[in-house]
Amino acid sequence: MHKSGFVNIIGRPNVGKSTLMNALVGERMSIITNKPQTTRHRIIGIVSDEDYQVVFSDTPGIIQDPSYKMQEAMNRFVSGTFEDADVMLFVIEGTEKYEEDDPIFERLKRLKTPLFLVINKIDLQKDIQILQLIKWWNDRVPFKETIPISALHKKNTERLFELILENIPEGPVYYPKDQLTDKPERFFVSEIIREKILLNYKQEIPYSCEVVVESYKQDKTKPLVRIAATIYVARKTQKSILIGKGGQSIKKLGIDARKSIEQFIEQQVYLELHVKVKDNWRNDENMLRRFGYHN
Repeated sequence: MHKSGFVNIIGRPNVGKSTLMNALVGERMSIITNKPQTTRHRIIGIVSDEDYQVVFSDTPGIIQDPSYKMQEAMNRFVSGTFEDADVMLFVIEGTEKYEEDDPIFERLKRLKTPLFLVINKIDLQKDIQILQLIKWWNDRVPFKETIPISALHKKNTERLFELILENIPEGPVYYPKDQLTDKPERFFVSEIIREKILLNYKQEIPYSCEVVVESYKQDKTKPLVRIAATIYVARKTQKSILIGKGGQSIKKLGIDARKSIEQFIEQQVYLELHVKVKDNWRNDENMLRRFGYHN
């Protein structure tokens, strides 16, 4: 008997969905920072063994009031997960507050697939708080399982994986057994660069940037990958901040990104970064299509 299924991870921004996926998949699949809206796309991570294949899907956080067409597209990625899940993981953390009339309750109640409540960051909560959370949520939504975890410290994540295996159906092999994701390497390169922007710059800058890998070539004369990427920003002032005085800021960004890319692809990298201004790209349908925000 071979089991296989799609396990979709949803929840608000910054509750630890990407950290959880990395813990379950065992690879650095999604970029992780302490800033919300880090994940912008639906990212698939695949775990295969002889008798099973689990296809995890990490989604952007649910944005209550989208300000841009980009955020509306991100919410559409989340909506798609309600349609194709074999198991759904709804992730919360202790400090979150949900209003009684939040539309998420109705959406969760309508789900026909096994629905798990995953309470993350339990290392930051007292036992009594966790018990209160379990009761509050289970009084409102009929969860099949409730699992308190710490994704960061991998506490209870093995138990969560066992429960997932118990609940996925018999099914075929959807992807080659040695495949880890449906995204190409250049996608993860762009995500790594974007992660470094999130870590190196403050306020609006990270949220105004999108990274496109223009070329990704193996050098024919030596073991080196040559990568050229363009960072798009929404205004000229953002370009100046990104580059910094005398180019110092973008130089530091390039060094940080190159080191992480080398670690990720396990090869030496020559990284070239350019910055371009595209006014108000977050509301530009053509640019959003180019950046992969439309199915």
